[in-house]
Amino acid sequence: MKLQQLVLKIHSRCDLACDHCYVYEHADQSWKGRPTFISEETLGKVARRFADYAEEQKLPAVSVILHGGEPLLVGPVRMRNICAELTRTLAPVTALDLRIHTNGVQLNTRHLEVFREFDVKVSISLDGDRAANDRHRRDRRHRSSYDRVLRAINLLRTPEYRHLYSGLLCTVDVANDPVAVHDALAALQPPRVDYLLPHSTWDSPPPRPPDSPTAYADWLLTIFDRWNRQGRTVAVRTFESVLSTLRGGPSLTEAMGLAPSDLAVVETDGSFEQADSLKTAYDGAPATGYDVFRHSFAEFAQHPGVRARQLGLAGVSATCRRCPVIESCGGGLYAHRYGSGRGFDNPSVFCADLRAFVDGVAQRTTEYALSPAVHDPDELRYAQGELVRHLIPVAAARHAAGPGWEDVWRAFLDLDGTPEITPHLDEVLAHPYLYTALKHCLHDRLSTPAPLASAVIAAAVRARADLKLTWDHPTSDLYLPTLGTLTLPESGRVEAAVTAGRLRARTHTGEERVPDDGPAVWRPLPTTTLTDGAVLFLDDADPLRDCYPVPVAPPLGPDDLATFAQRLGVAYELMEEREPGWRKDVNALLITTVTPLVAGAGVRLGAHGLGAVGVAVDFAPAEFVRELPRTGRLARLTALRETADLNVPGNRAGRLIDEASREMGNASCFTADTGARAAALERAGRALERLAVLPERELTETGVVLVEELRAEWAGRRG
Repeated sequence: MKLQQLVLKIHSRCDLACDHCYVYEHADQSWKGRPTFISEETLGKVARRFADYAEEQKLPAVSVILHGGEPLLVGPVRMRNICAELTRTLAPVTALDLRIHTNGVQLNTRHLEVFREFDVKVSISLDGDRAANDRHRRDRRHRSSYDRVLRAINLLRTPEYRHLYSGLLCTVDVANDPVAVHDALAALQPPRVDYLLPHSTWDSPPPRPPDSPTAYADWLLTIFDRWNRQGRTVAVRTFESVLSTLRGGPSLTEAMGLAPSDLAVVETDGSFEQADSLKTAYDGAPATGYDVFRHSFAEFAQHPGVRARQLGLAGVSATCRRCPVIESCGGGLYAHRYGSGRGFDNPSVFCADLRAFVDGVAQRTTEYALSPAVHDPDELRYAQGELVRHLIPVAAARHAAGPGWEDVWRAFLDLDGTPEITPHLDEVLAHPYLYTALKHCLHDRLSTPAPLASAVIAAAVRARADLKLTWDHPTSDLYLPTLGTLTLPESGRVEAAVTAGRLRARTHTGEERVPDDGPAVWRPLPTTTLTDGAVLFLDDADPLRDCYPVPVAPPLGPDDLATFAQRLGVAYELMEEREPGWRKDVNALLITTVTPLVAGAGVRLGAHGLGAVGVAVDFAPAEFVRELPRTGRLARLTALRETADLNVPGNRAGRLIDEASREMGNASCFTADTGARAAALERAGRALERLAVLPERELTETGVVLVEELRAEWAGRRG
């Protein structure tokens, strides 16, 4: 796993004396020997090392989080020098996302002007209302920090700085009223709230009321219920991560899920450390013995401690590997697993809480009613379209303070409100990689409105509607879904105008481009027409197409495109020959978009919407035909999971449905190996038998229908 986040300690002291602080109050006390603040020499070395690593690894973006201690103690002048040095060194080689985590006590307009200059996103620690916050977050004279922090947050909420407001960080204390805590935080209108379990280990367990084995789960679920009733008006990372992983999506937090760690920490003296939270385990736990003067980030990435946090399922305890919610829980935060004797080879000290919390979220969010999408491919495509339409306003709201989002959102609403334009908009929204882009926006992997802006422009061109839209475009290629790519003079601010279906794009330098400028400027999206008249997009240009488990191929030249299209035509003819009427099967993969993958990659699905498939540039038609039934079944199951619930997420039924469906797909492949088919059918039968004895409420009505369909197909093939 490549390192993409750097926590940079720029000041090692703090102006508060929080009694739950892992830096000063827990086992590791290495802060005492660190320089008070980072020197110019150390800063320059860190920046250069990280830039070299980003260039070597071809990282499209990196995040640097300014941290402490209390980072604001460096003062506005030194802060500006730090931001300037990082920007000067890193920005030429990768997109730089600068952030800061602060207690907010010192925050003033001088800091915020620096942050505005360098677009530094600000997260502030606040534990809830006054009573909750003052329980732990006091200064060295034991005075409340609450009013000073609120002053900082209100300053951050003013119009000129609102776009820098990243969120609030709240450490959970079950002695506090959860509803009062959440309401106090939500009233401050943060873009996001992070609820953080207090750093604890088996040697130093968290405070817990007597006879309350799941007190932390109960506390969080009380807030979850409140959050749900209020319409989820504020993003809560912990909740959204569990909701994502329960339905097969990515983890959104290091504290839960099996995603490998991509984080490095550099202290004020230039020392490389592992995750900061390890300070709670034992003295010296985060240390590596590496530093930026003698070691590169690539060397740090190979450190055994770093690698241990990148092992996924193999890196958790045997107890965790047997747990049905491991995909969501992930064994908890690595530091919270520590105990004398077995080290980190334990479940989390919050194990019972994490299990109860994940189960509680799953039970509260399961939709048991029957989805018509399970019976009808057209209904499934409609459900996918509705999902995309649901994600657009959610993404727009998530990034409302970001530049360009409001204008793009209004342009989308204007087009969508015109009946004659809506069908053209639907065609563009159905392009499968727009779904990829929207998911990236929701998970904060993408903050630019460019993909949605491009889709809106494409719909206006198709509908011959008049539209003018301006936004910051991250590259010099303006890709328009379903249409093609317009090459701009440079990246940055772009003004696109559509008049009667004709597009003109002008960059911030005043240079203009139109598709009529010729092939050096405009490349239509390649297509191929099959013998039945169906048209496939051969999408080798969408910047979001790189969502497969293998690399995509670069844009193909004319001869390679012709060869690729010819092979697809042969493959479809062969499919009709072997299985006439195959398109009528409920599991048929009805493709709209084929993306070329690197040679030898085979036939693959990725993290995209319904209708796309990745195919190796050197594929053989017979290979495509062999894989199509299995791929179609998997695509349908994935789309059903995204639009309906088949089971209570995270339970055994979900894995058994996946197993039965996968093995029925193996049994349906066009192969002469009858032994392999028989073995696949046997494995599918065992999965179906285990499904049959599960408690009734583990499956939804949609899941029951799908299992009955699989059982009938299994019986037919066995007979």
